[in-house]
Amino acid sequence: MSNYNYPDELENIDRAINLWAQLKTETGAPGVVDKVAEIKALVAEKLAELRALPDDPGLMANEPNDLAGIRALRPAGPRRYWSELPADKYRDRIEGAIIGRFAGCVLGSIVECWEVEKMERWASYNGEDFPPVDYWKEAERPNDLKYRTSLRDAFTRSKMDGVPTDDDIIYTQLGLLILEDYGPDFTVDDVGAAWMKYLPHAATAEGIALQNLHAGVPPMQAAEVDNPFMFWIGADIRSDPWGYGAPGYPEKAAEFAWRDAAISHRRNGIYGAMYFSAAIAAAFALDDPMAALEAGLSEIPADCLLAREVRWALDNAGEVKDYKGARAAVDSRYAGMHRIHTINNAVLTIWGLAIGGDDFTKAIGETVAMGLDNDCTAATVGSIFGAAYGKDAIPKHWTRNFNNKVYSYIIDKPQFALDDMFDRYTAQAAKTLAGD
Repeated sequence: MSNYNYPDELENIDRAINLWAQLKTETGAPGVVDKVAEIKALVAEKLAELRALPDDPGLMANEPNDLAGIRALRPAGPRRYWSELPADKYRDRIEGAIIGRFAGCVLGSIVECWEVEKMERWASYNGEDFPPVDYWKEAERPNDLKYRTSLRDAFTRSKMDGVPTDDDIIYTQLGLLILEDYGPDFTVDDVGAAWMKYLPHAATAEGIALQNLHAGVPPMQAAEVDNPFMFWIGADIRSDPWGYGAPGYPEKAAEFAWRDAAISHRRNGIYGAMYFSAAIAAAFALDDPMAALEAGLSEIPADCLLAREVRWALDNAGEVKDYKGARAAVDSRYAGMHRIHTINNAVLTIWGLAIGGDDFTKAIGETVAMGLDNDCTAATVGSIFGAAYGKDAIPKHWTRNFNNKVYSYIIDKPQFALDDMFDRYTAQAAKTLAGD
């Protein structure tokens, strides 16, 4: 690609400063405290100058943040397939989408952001297949907690009892609560109120937005205060509830996603959420993951960077045969892009679905094997796959230990029941389609 020519990273500068300051203190050198203060002041000055650099106006014109501006720049598209909810079909597909999402997330969670070679070594150490065809046999650091809640051991096939906790799962639960608490006309302000009510903590863009909300920053501005993560994948991983809540209605799903994403993200960070929400909504009606991925493009600006890169990924999907080829192509095209960015992970998500075809195990296994933010990408792959093909297309070994339990760190809601989530999403989907 790339439209980006990233500068060389400033690797380990803070570590070098601290180490030399310690050594010079120990050798009795004069002026160490003053010199460190001088360095801090200089860094603060240069960081302020970096943040004040003006954005490219041409890029900004193609990438608005407001919903009306986004809609004005999107291409022609289907907008809506279903005018009312086909109850039996939706029930089959929502069960598939939710368990598919959870299976993909759980498989990727304990190797999240690992390099490909490390996963290969771990599989070899455990004596298991790679790409994985089942949950991991063992977890590294098994007694550590994920998100202060579930042991890493709980993500393995022998120790799993219920769906363990992960942020990709939390936001699927939180989106359901937002729809129930505020209805399909929920606002960005309602999202802010829900975050303060239900979220005890969050990371990257979500963490900064939550901190800003508690400091009194209005929800529509919470993404813009001290937030260098606004293009990262966080809003994308929150997209599933909006596709589930507006099935067969990608325009509405993307609108829901905008209301949610605007609290923490901007530009391509918002579009990632809108794109995948629209694709999930379309998958319910189109029965074809790749057709759904094409349809999702109708709900984001035609010339934004994400749209251009999604089209590139779709155009080249037939040339990518496995996880190694996918990761090599992404590393080459997006050299310097952070591993938790929206765009590079969106490309891997598309290729995971393309490689997997109608084989769920291959789809999530190859996606996890690609690395980067692989619990997020595999979760989205599982969600779109399940929405397109239904629950019976997901082999039973992926759900054998779910035991109708989904754990949570949402305040005062430590556990959800899977069958209850199916019922509740069905009620919300019916309300959306009937009321719009």
